[in-house]
Amino acid sequence: MQSSEAVLTQARAALAHVPYQGHVLHPTIQLRLSDGALILEGEVADIVDKTRAAATLRRVDGVTSVIDHLRVANGGAPVGDGELRDAVCERLLNAVEFHNCKICARVKGKPEAMREPVSERNGWIEVAVQDGVVTLWGQVISLSHMRLAGVLAWWSGGCRCVVNELVVAPAEADRDDEITEALMLVLETDPFVDASQVSAHTQDRVVTLEGCVSNERTRRQAERDAWYVQGVEDVVNHISLRP
Repeated sequence: MQSSEAVLTQARAALAHVPYQGHVLHPTIQLRLSDGALILEGEVADIVDKTRAAATLRRVDGVTSVIDHLRVANGGAPVGDGELRDAVCERLLNAVEFHNCKICARVKGKPEAMREPVSERNGWIEVAVQDGVVTLWGQVISLSHMRLAGVLAWWSGGCRCVVNELVVAPAEADRDDEITEALMLVLETDPFVDASQVSAHTQDRVVTLEGCVSNERTRRQAERDAWYVQGVEDVVNHISLRP
């Protein structure tokens, strides 16, 4: 068994080879080990950097799991925690997939119901925000709903990290096709993407996008949506532009 220092040395070396989005960011990532779990803290520029760093470190010998606490830099105007929490709740309230779900906001340590459920079977989601980090608690009916809730939080301006603690009941086995199903649901929800023009498949948590769209913005948006989906470790964008 390797020593903790040896594992950390390998992890730091692996970070040096991550293909960041045009930035040399690995010095801003702090690593520590706790019972074999590698904990990542610090700031990166983009969701792509965050996902790639965590995926790379999962493959380091001696690492049993990765706890990703990396935050994405907020490049826009500052957003208060209350404003961000309200924005996430609003997205959940407006999403068709959660129309029958109870939505709560945690305000000053206490949950405040924004909408009651049609029945207990439809689940519940509680939203809390601290320093730009959105935490989701509760219970939803499928892995796709769990992942969609996380993406809706990421879409909210000012969000720097999403901690998705949602439980799926009844429990489902997670597979590549579950990631694909969730991504297609996300694309159908995104008003800036025509999901009928895009297809996706997943192998070993690597998503490949195909299709034909009218402009580069849509092409990039579909890829970005894929990076936001929990469980995705890499994205290959083969979407072409319509002549």
